[in-house]
Amino acid sequence: MATRDQIKFLSNPNIGKRKKKYCRFRRYGIKYIDYKDPDFLLQFVNEQGKILPRRITGNSLKYQRRIATAVKRARHLALMPYVADLLK
Repeated sequence: MATRDQIKFLSNPNIGKRKKKYCRFRRYGIKYIDYKDPDFLLQFVNEQGKILPRRITGNSLKYQRRIATAVKRARHLALMPYVADLLK
């Protein structure tokens, strides 16, 4: 009988297996999201300056709202741009 290592697959057997998303704030115990730290907030913004949705970042609803508020505050104080071309 052939072992799994000896079988050649026509396609990748890992296709369709998704990595479990998690809220990084709950996992690492982050309580406060600082709007004065634009480098951290850039993780939640795409290249055009738009806030990434929960389904992509994996944040919980509570922390996604806090991120949105922090990004908007940073934009208002000109720490982050409202619109950008190739921000990252």
